[in-house]
Amino acid sequence: MPAQRSVLTLVPRPTKAALRPGHFTLDAGTALRIGAGAEPAADLLRTLLAPATGLSPRPSPDGQFALTLDPGLTGLGEEGYGLTVAPHAVLLRAAHLTGLLRGIQTLRQLLPPQALLDTPQRGTRWLLPCAEITDVPRHPWRGAMLDVARHFQPVSYLRRYVDLLALHKISVFHLHLTDDQGWRMPVAALPRLTEVGGHRAESQKGPAGSDTYDGIPHGGAYTRDELVGLVRYAAARGVTVMPEIEMPGHVRAALAAYPELGNHPERTLDVWTRWGVCDTVLGVHDEVLDFCRTVLDEVMDVFPSPYIHVGGEECPTTEWTHNVAARERAVAQGLPGPAALHGWFLGQIGDFLVRHGRRPVGWAETGAELPLDFTVMTWRDSAHTLTAARRGHPVVSAYHRATYLDYAQSGDPREPLAQPGGVVDLRAVHAHDPVPEDADPDVAGRVLGTQTQLWTEFVTTPAHIEYLTYPRLCALADRAWSGATDWADFRSRLDEHTVRLDALDVRQHP
Repeated sequence: MPAQRSVLTLVPRPTKAALRPGHFTLDAGTALRIGAGAEPAADLLRTLLAPATGLSPRPSPDGQFALTLDPGLTGLGEEGYGLTVAPHAVLLRAAHLTGLLRGIQTLRQLLPPQALLDTPQRGTRWLLPCAEITDVPRHPWRGAMLDVARHFQPVSYLRRYVDLLALHKISVFHLHLTDDQGWRMPVAALPRLTEVGGHRAESQKGPAGSDTYDGIPHGGAYTRDELVGLVRYAAARGVTVMPEIEMPGHVRAALAAYPELGNHPERTLDVWTRWGVCDTVLGVHDEVLDFCRTVLDEVMDVFPSPYIHVGGEECPTTEWTHNVAARERAVAQGLPGPAALHGWFLGQIGDFLVRHGRRPVGWAETGAELPLDFTVMTWRDSAHTLTAARRGHPVVSAYHRATYLDYAQSGDPREPLAQPGGVVDLRAVHAHDPVPEDADPDVAGRVLGTQTQLWTEFVTTPAHIEYLTYPRLCALADRAWSGATDWADFRSRLDEHTVRLDALDVRQHP
């Protein structure tokens, strides 16, 4: 019999947890008692158990392992769960299905780490330590953004990425699908977006400003079926996939496909091969708004996410200043000048999404420039979270010095090439509180949570993605789910959690 654990080493840390004497043994005789509506959780449990354990617990009205939905458990909210493990019974209960899915991930972490392997394991006893857990997240938005526009990743890897997010109870997978350097979202009415916009001739080597290139063509795009399948796969694990389609800036790939959408329709553009901020932006004529609506119609058809991200950041307005049609549009709308077309444009797009029952999301440069119906992601300065929340915006904190995973993890010169901008180490991520210190309760209530960002100018492979993501995402997951946790306590739990990551073959930062 293995030694009884003295503490639970879960990431993120549960709200309340107590170990009890003994173990529950999961074996071929274990049966599931599945309450009404809990079938998807049972399916997920079987799916996750099968590769290593070979177990697929059968349903039985007398099963020792109960999965129960009880809407009366209102204190657990949308994602909370209660878990009781006793020597002869397990009870996982929640008010909503998502709570059961979160509890399944806790059960995975309670099992021996060999349960996470993807090959059959012989001779391992699948023991769950007896425990009583009540677990409710602090923030509903616990996200991770992956940029597949700069460097494309196949949908097979995106599924693995989702699996790792789900293990850490991440709720939102923010999928950055378009940018100057590539367009990955299929739009049936606009095939050149992927046929032309999905491919660039080469990529800049080094940071923005470098004058060297790798000479290697890069491209890729998803099919509609692939994305629909990804959304379903993620939903089965309690993860919402939120798409991002950049506009009105970061659109060079779209303009390479359809130059008439720009401010110089006579100009032929390539998909951008450089990094940094491109000064070519969408025009503001009616045909451009029709284009955006067509794209977003397809996006909404593929992604049921209540939130649709439309970028909005880093949009130079020089082209509008020098474009007659743009200046006339500004006058016609009663705007003070062409620069104000940025807010007007996003207002048009936001209104369209709201009419279709969705919530527009945008990156905030200051916290005060986006239309009021936008959910705001504040990234430049942590103070912008307070600014945006005081204006009445729902806010997701994405402060770059605490959440940007493309920044170096240490000052070690052996670290791979990273974005200029300093070091974002594990402790910086763990220390970041998305709620500003001087926020009153109303303002604090508008902060939905936080997320990591991984821009991929220098990140070409899944192994590199995971090296940059883990264990920093573990720290964000812990803070966003559990609130402030003691650093020494987190490090102690993380030391054991890295064994789980090893079992999953995650190439993590040491």
